[in-house]
Amino acid sequence: MIDLLKKRAFLPFVFAACATSLFFSSCTNTPGSSSLGSAQRAYEAYNLPATLPGNPSNVRVKVSLSNRMAYVMEGNKPLLVMPVTVGKSSTPTPGGNFRINIKNHYYRANTHGYAIKGDTVRECYLRKKPAGWKFKGTPMPYWCEFKTAYGFHTGWMKPYPASAGCLRMHKNVAPKFYRLVSVGTPVSILSSQPEDATIGRNVPRPPDSTPFPSNPDGMMANTQEFFTQHKTPTYTR
Repeated sequence: MIDLLKKRAFLPFVFAACATSLFFSSCTNTPGSSSLGSAQRAYEAYNLPATLPGNPSNVRVKVSLSNRMAYVMEGNKPLLVMPVTVGKSSTPTPGGNFRINIKNHYYRANTHGYAIKGDTVRECYLRKKPAGWKFKGTPMPYWCEFKTAYGFHTGWMKPYPASAGCLRMHKNVAPKFYRLVSVGTPVSILSSQPEDATIGRNVPRPPDSTPFPSNPDGMMANTQEFFTQHKTPTYTR
């Protein structure tokens, strides 16, 4: 467990990096701030620090469902502490011990997405796709699967359980998580984790994205833009 001294050393690093991200924008395909409301601008600017491991084989991930927090650890050293959106009560995130078994930056869902016919694109589930229409899955960038059909991935972050069981990550933090973990990295998902009382306290969370507009269906279905719509990741050592 991280002791109090390590906690005090890490938290200022989190807040400093988060504050810095509000003023320096090294973005890749991020919407222009002039067209966004203040809450969405804050959401787009949100970021968290990440540290590269000394030994990638020692990395493990611990997820607290009650605190909606993921801890990427190398021994007792936190490499990344990030909020996640967990599954809602009707579609909960599975608990237990797992390992990352698939990594795919350009992953698309195979059950929900978009029906396409000519220039017409509309959201749909694969099972409800009209005859004669093509289907393209919803983009789920930086997919890191830990159980069949369940994984970490970029998605709209909510301040409450809201997913269908996957663990959603903020788009600016997702590429950092993706780099830190490997196929085979252990993942422990429990109701709570010891780190909740130390490094998991007072971690800044992204603003509620509920009022924000969705991305255009045509862009999501017909382009790869969403897969790189994030700030350029930076790391400490």
